[in-house]
Amino acid sequence: MKIIISILGPTASGKSAIAVALAKKLDGEIIGLDSRQIYKDMPIGTAQPSEQDRQGIPHHLIGIREPTEPVSAGEYAELVLEAKDTIEMQGKQAVICGGSGLYFRALTTGIFEGSVTDETIREKLEAEYDMSGYKPMLDRLKIIDPDYAEIVHPNNRKRLVRALEIYESTGTPPSVHFQKQDDSAEPKLNSFAVMISVPADILEKRIRERTKHMLSSGWIEETQQLEEKYGRENVHALDSIGYRQILQYLDGTMTREDMEEDIVIRTRQYAKRQRTWFRNEAIDLEVNPEDFSDEAEIADAIIPNYSPLNPL
Repeated sequence: MKIIISILGPTASGKSAIAVALAKKLDGEIIGLDSRQIYKDMPIGTAQPSEQDRQGIPHHLIGIREPTEPVSAGEYAELVLEAKDTIEMQGKQAVICGGSGLYFRALTTGIFEGSVTDETIREKLEAEYDMSGYKPMLDRLKIIDPDYAEIVHPNNRKRLVRALEIYESTGTPPSVHFQKQDDSAEPKLNSFAVMISVPADILEKRIRERTKHMLSSGWIEETQQLEEKYGRENVHALDSIGYRQILQYLDGTMTREDMEEDIVIRTRQYAKRQRTWFRNEAIDLEVNPEDFSDEAEIADAIIPNYSPLNPL
């Protein structure tokens, strides 16, 4: 299976520009991996790359779906693979770019049914680990799931907590879930994953600047048009960050200043969750854009790491 480059990372980290730079150097096309950018009529609020941003590079899965149609992770994975096959049939290089960790997992390892996160259980287990150490929890895991306990390092707090969280949330040991995942998790993608990692303070500044730009570019008017065309209850994407706050502003329950600040805060929190998610994925290369002069230089740094695995 051919290895595909995936440019991953939190919102506002500059992924899109880096992906374009890579695609230009590799004679490639870009496939979006974003739970909101796939929708029509939402280019501003979902930060879809403009024609100018795309620099002539074809983009797939951007603005193609009606906002009233939800897309599951499994369906999105199928759409990505279809786009990849189309690109490769033309002799081009596919470059995946986005920040949806769940969709990336569906592509690379699959997601088992009932793959849940229970914050209450997780917090309880993390507190238990901090108070009692790993031994009591590892002993419990050895009873619940001796096979999985064999591969969990005692000092790997995150993995130990997650294993017990899965069991307490579902009543089924992790090994059983992962076995089901291995049996049914098709299609899969062989990915060389590049994580774009921007320092938190710089990322917050980018988020703040981008929010101002999006609002001045017509985000409020876009929200009004979406509501008028589809109805507020019919567009589940209107319940996402930014649109939700703009609707409150339009309803008169939030000032413009508070609306903008709340968008920044919620986006920053979302970016933090994205970073946390990708830390749990198999990342092959981590890149800090602040270490480079421009996106072309970043692309030049990525390609040698990728090429030995997949000669071009």
